Amino acid sequence: MPASAPSWPGHLPVGAVRFARPTARFDAVLAFYRDDLGLPVLAQWRGHAGYDGVVLGLPGAPVQLEITQHGDPPHIPAAHPENQLVLYLDGPRARDRAVAHLRARGHEPVPAANPYWPEHGAVLFEDPDGWLVVLAPWVFGRDPVPTRD
Repeated sequence: MPASAPSWPGHLPVGAVRFARPTARFDAVLAFYRDDLGLPVLAQWRGHAGYDGVVLGLPGAPVQLEITQHGDPPHIPAAHPENQLVLYLDGPRARDRAVAHLRARGHEPVPAANPYWPEHGAVLFEDPDGWLVVLAPWVFGRDPVPTRD
């Protein structure tokens, strides 16, 4: 009998999760995630209490990425190789399509600091702030992790 899937604790009935991060290059970062990567915009605002922002994600999905810009000039933490948005794609063909799309938009893959990603067929790109997007060719929790493809 298969083990049951983990669930949220009873005292924490989460219905959605949003990860937020700041930028000092709002328009360039928005263009990267919206136009180059192709994430749909779920919400966007300008000048709300001094904030510009956008929420990106898949419509109907309970996980989103929020990008905000605030302050003049905005104070942004430096990029780190472990600041990653990992997109688990439906196999090597899906990864290859996403890589080809980003290359056609003028982006080139970057080396991974953590050898785990290339060992398992993932390809990494930097956004305009230097934060990494990992395109992994398997769906975490559903597919076995590939060793090479």
